[in-house]
Amino acid sequence: MSTALHTSDQDGLAQPDRAGQPAAALGDRLFRLLTGGAAWLVLILLLGAAGSMAWGGREAFQTFGWSFITSKDWDAVGHQFGALVPIYGTIVSSLIAMIVAVPISFGIATFLAEVAPRWMRGPIGMAIELLAAVPSIIYGMWGLFVFAPFMSEHVEPWLTEHWATLPLVGVLFDGPPIGIGMLTAGIILGIMTIPFISSVMRDVFQAIPPALRESAFALGATPWEVVCKVTLPHTRSAVMGAIFLGLGRALGETMAVTFVLGNAHDFSLSLLMPGNSIAAAIANEFTEADSPIYHSALIALGFLLFVVTFIVLAIAKFMLLRIERKGR
Repeated sequence: MSTALHTSDQDGLAQPDRAGQPAAALGDRLFRLLTGGAAWLVLILLLGAAGSMAWGGREAFQTFGWSFITSKDWDAVGHQFGALVPIYGTIVSSLIAMIVAVPISFGIATFLAEVAPRWMRGPIGMAIELLAAVPSIIYGMWGLFVFAPFMSEHVEPWLTEHWATLPLVGVLFDGPPIGIGMLTAGIILGIMTIPFISSVMRDVFQAIPPALRESAFALGATPWEVVCKVTLPHTRSAVMGAIFLGLGRALGETMAVTFVLGNAHDFSLSLLMPGNSIAAAIANEFTEADSPIYHSALIALGFLLFVVTFIVLAIAKFMLLRIERKGR
């Protein structure tokens, strides 16, 4: 009898498990299939977009070859196209944007996470997030009507007078103070990317376990030492991810740059002179393309923007891996 009860209990306890195991396994497989499908879908869409742009720009690549990347010529009437000026403008304006945005964003995030009183963090944080929601065309109009005149009247004359004579870097600030140019576009891009970078940095800093900060303060560390020796080492990857996010935004920005960059296919090392970027060139000239080769050259520019963005972000990721490897 006891043997029968034991067998019955065993069966009674085992039955739900045997019945639940197939359902759980099916749920796990379905979950894995859905999440894996979502991840692969992104990669497929990315490759599809790159492939379609490469196919659309094949006529320009076949006609001009490597000179399409190295040539400064852009003559729509003569059907001579080169992408060097837009590529240079895209990279330089994005670098200026990062030089402006990263230190300011780090200061904002550190203040909100470490220094600001609790009642102040909410309103300032919300204001920064609202800045991220402002359309880029608003930044472009503000840059054209307000910031560019300010630069031409107060900043660029001073830069030309004091920095144009410096060795090596003087050529970057030698030019007429017209307000519209690479420097103004880069600063506008930097202002646009500050909300994205600072918001992510702030969230990451606030996610650090309080015990780590309290332990550092208990050992006599100052707030700056806590940021440098506790906060940054623990959030290094996320901070770099925030910077990548801002850099990606700067590389692909169109409307704001179109307003203040000058849209000139003239190559100049001076940051005060008008230039062009890939996104601005496509936006300005796509509706004016009156020949297949012109149309193909603009699509080829889009493919090059994809390649430039991939290379820049890959280099940044490689540098991050080296930093993490040295930190172990």
